[in-house]
Order: sequence, then C-alpha cells, then structure tokens
Amino acid sequence: MSYVCLFLIYVSVITLCFCAPSLQGDSRCSNGVQQKGKMLSDAQLFDLEFEKLVSELTEQDFTDPVLTDALNRLREVLRYNAPGGKRNRGLSVFGSLQELVSPSELPPDEVHRALLVGWCIELLQAFFLVSDDIMDASLTRRGQPCWYKKEGIGLDAINDAFLLEGVIYRLLRRHCRGQRYYIHLLELFTEVTHLKDSLLCYSNNAVFYNLEIVKRIDLLPRVGEFFQIQDDYLDCYGDPAVTGKIGTDIQDNKCSWLVVTALGIMTPEQRAELEACYGHSDAESVERVKTLYDTLELPIRYHQHEEESYRRLQKLIQLHAKNLPHAVFLNFAKKIYKRNK
Repeated sequence: MSYVCLFLIYVSVITLCFCAPSLQGDSRCSNGVQQKGKMLSDAQLFDLEFEKLVSELTEQDFTDPVLTDALNRLREVLRYNAPGGKRNRGLSVFGSLQELVSPSELPPDEVHRALLVGWCIELLQAFFLVSDDIMDASLTRRGQPCWYKKEGIGLDAINDAFLLEGVIYRLLRRHCRGQRYYIHLLELFTEVTHLKDSLLCYSNNAVFYNLEIVKRIDLLPRVGEFFQIQDDYLDCYGDPAVTGKIGTDIQDNKCSWLVVTALGIMTPEQRAELEACYGHSDAESVERVKTLYDTLELPIRYHQHEEESYRRLQKLIQLHAKNLPHAVFLNFAKKIYKRNK
C-alpha cells in the first residue's frame, strides 16, 4: 500500500517545489556532472549521494564517543534497508528536474537537493517496508531476510523503522530549510505517513489513495492504482528470485486485485472453495487458491487489464498533465509498464 502513497508524494514534491517525477532507470543521462573527467549516470550520482548522507548522519552529526554504538546501529539500519530496491521513486525526482531544466543550467546545489529529496522518499519507503514486513510476518525483502528476521534484530526493528523516518526530517531541515518549498515538503511527508497509518487502521490493503493536495489531478491515483494492481499480481505470480520477496497476500487474507476479480466471476461452488482456503497459511490451502485463480484465467485477465490501464494512463496524461511536460509522467508509466518486480 505504500507504493501509491509514495507515488503521490514524489509527484507532489516536484510539482510544488522544483519539478515532477521520472527518469530512464539506470541509463546514462546528460546531467552535466562529472567525476575525474568521466560523466556519471543519474543512478551513479544517486548512489554517491547515499554514501554522503550516511556519512553525514553517522559520522559528522555527533562525535561523542558515548554515541558510537547508536551511530553504528543507525549506519547498519540505513545500509541494510534503504538501498537495494528499484529506486524508481527517488531517481524520478532528479530525472524530472532534468525534464524541466536543461542539465547544463542546473546549479550544483539544486542537483544535490533533488538527489537528497529523492533519498528521503526512499527512506520513507524503507520505513514503511520494515514496518509492513513485521505486520505481515514476511520472510524476505529485496532478496535478503527482512530486517526483523535478521539474526539479533527481532522486534527491535520497530525502533529501527522510526530511526529511518526520523532521519528524513533531519536531512530536510539541514538541506532544504532555506527553500521556499520547505513547508510543502514537511507537510507532504507527514501527510503521507498519516494517510498510510490511517489506512492501516481501516484495512489490510487498499488500491486507492488520495491526498488533498493532488486529488484534483485524476491521473495520479490512476497511476498509483495501476502500480498497486501490478504488485498484487506479482505477489502471487512473481518469481521470488526476481521480486526479492515471497508473496503472502493469500495467507494474510489480503483484499488484493486477484481475489476481488475472482469473486466477481466465480461460481458459487468456486466461492465456497475460496472461502474454505483463503487466509490460511498452510501450503495446501494456498495452492488450492492459486489453482482457482488459474482456472478463472486470472493471469490472462491481468495482462488484458494491464494493457487497457496503460492505454488509459496515456490518455489521462494527455488530458491532465497541462502544467508539466508530458514526459514527466510518460517516462514513469513506461518504467512500470510490464514490470516483473
């Protein structure tokens, strides 16, 4: 459920502040930044920024030897949980800035702030994931054990999740406080966190989110919905070796797109079978649900839905993206179209 929230926040951040979202993944871009005469890709710049912020948070902020253990723990929490994902959300901040301002005209401080805000979004995502993995009793994340499953961590991971959230505001205060959009950033990050917490109290899963600040732009919830439905499908049909996690939506009784779609087309006998198995964690029940999905041809229906949703998104972008370059949204839509993780 954090995917939709985070898509909304980075679109809003860029719209209100200096740009809007998207980028060509790890491809090399003419961003005008060089290191020892070599042009760096956006992904390389992003990775370098992470190293800088880890150093800032764990080596430069505090020098009291009493804090050594605490800072070592923070460093471990950051390195284990923040990198390792697709980084689409964070990279999209800098990528969209380049859609609005020619790379040759970007001052270094704006490049730095865009990269840093991108990492703040990734840190918020990490905060959500560490918390969600505990609540869902998940086993793996990004191809490694969930943080709470790591030896010696356990439920201390709850405190570590709050560490990830807390450093966001330290970084924003230090690097963006003097900018006209600082208050907007604070409001957006806190609103997304509040929204996610409120929805967790209401439902295990949801495919529609809304922020007051962007609710007038119809395409943003549609993109978020598109992303969430993909995530629901991959939870069941994705390859764990590719997705980096073992899906548990069936065991967790999640209200996913798959089960909602199935309920709308199945016979009474199939529904009885589903009700007898869904939400149970034993392997036989899970397999029986998946067999039902296959009988109902849900993979075929999903791919049809994906094609229709992508075409609908392209039309919405043409209609609603009036104040921002269409490439800002189109690049992101292309990036998530037919994703497999």
